[in-house]
Amino acid sequence: MSRVFINIGLSLDGYMAPEGMTMENPAYKNWGAKWGAMMGWLLKQRYFRENLLKRGPEGETGPVNDLVRSTAERIGANIMGKRMFDQGEQAWPEEAPFHTPVYVLTNEKREPWVRPGGTIFFFINDGPERALELARESAGGRDIRIAGGADVIQQYLNLGVVDELEIALAPVLFGGGRRLFENLREPGPQFRIDKVLDGPDATHLRYVRR
Repeated sequence: MSRVFINIGLSLDGYMAPEGMTMENPAYKNWGAKWGAMMGWLLKQRYFRENLLKRGPEGETGPVNDLVRSTAERIGANIMGKRMFDQGEQAWPEEAPFHTPVYVLTNEKREPWVRPGGTIFFFINDGPERALELARESAGGRDIRIAGGADVIQQYLNLGVVDELEIALAPVLFGGGRRLFENLREPGPQFRIDKVLDGPDATHLRYVRR
């Protein structure tokens, strides 16, 4: 069966996104520089630049690049929230960087949005359980990534369906924003450390469910 995993960047003080991170207010508290400092490690990797940014054969190779490739290749479907989709709809290139079905949790009714390169956004009004059911059906045995934001990740952690956490912990401090581990029910899911990969710009942590 497909495994459900979370794959995100995180600041050292536990935030997924800095305060004021909206496309409508791009200069608010300089969020772009903060986000770039947290995710700069990814933007340097050759696999990301070739396959998602379509920049050609450039970028870093090595263990971190191999990690990016293996993560991307395991994904059969993505799930995200409406806030993440709204910002991405403005920022993603025409060939959105997913190449899988993407299930968007929302109250908005909207027809599927088909993008070049195999990405199709489906807008789900029936809650996280239904989105996960549809993602499993379309993933073809590959894994399902809960892409974000924090509220959506928390919903799936509270449902007890997350099998793995992949966190790239960057040595930057946001001082505010959207925390990852809030609003969790007791008892929460239990994980064990599976792998740690040290990179120059982030420490890559992988946890699997006990």
